[in-house]
Amino acid sequence: MKNRIKSWLPTPDSLRSNRWLRWMGPVLADPRLWHFSRKGIALGVALGIFFGLLIPVAQMPASALFAVILRANLPMAVASTLVSNPVTFGPVYYGAYRLGQAVLGEPTISDADALKTLADDPADTVAAQKPTQRIAHWMQRLGDVGKPLAIGLAIVATTSGLAVYVLISGLWVLKTRWTRRQRLRGRASAR
Repeated sequence: MKNRIKSWLPTPDSLRSNRWLRWMGPVLADPRLWHFSRKGIALGVALGIFFGLLIPVAQMPASALFAVILRANLPMAVASTLVSNPVTFGPVYYGAYRLGQAVLGEPTISDADALKTLADDPADTVAAQKPTQRIAHWMQRLGDVGKPLAIGLAIVATTSGLAVYVLISGLWVLKTRWTRRQRLRGRASAR
C-alpha cells in the first residue's frame, strides 16, 4: 500500500524542477516533508482535513504552508484537502451552520419559514435599491449566516483534524505491533 501511494505522488525532484515551484527549492529539499513516518503522515492528513473543512478557498496553499512549517508530510497534507469538494461542500457547510446555530443558542427556523422569508423579500425589490443599499442588504444577510457558519466550521474542522490524527497514529501503531508479532511468531516457529 505504501509503495502504491508513493507511486502516485510526485517526486521531490519533479516538484523542485517545476517552473512554478522552483523558487521554493531549498524549502522543498527537507526530507521530512516527503518521508512516510507515523507523525508526518498523521499530521499531514490532519492539516489537510482541517484546512479543507475550515476555509472554502486556498485550502491547498494553506495546508502546504503549515505542512512546511510543522514538517508534516507535504503530499498527504495537500491531497487530504480534497475532503471538501463540490459533492461534500453543501452538506458540510449546512451541517456546520446548524451546529453553529445550536452552539450559539440561536433559534432554528424550518424550511417553510425560510421560504416565507425569501418570499417576503423578493429579488426584484432588492434589485430596485441603490447599489449601496443592495450591498448593505446582502452584507446583513451574510452576517446572519456568517457567525454560526464560522463557529460551526471551526468546531467541525478542529474535531475532524484531531480525530484523524489520533486515528491514523493509532492505526499505525497497531499495524506496527501486528507486523512485529507476526515476524516474531515466524522466527519462533522457524526454530
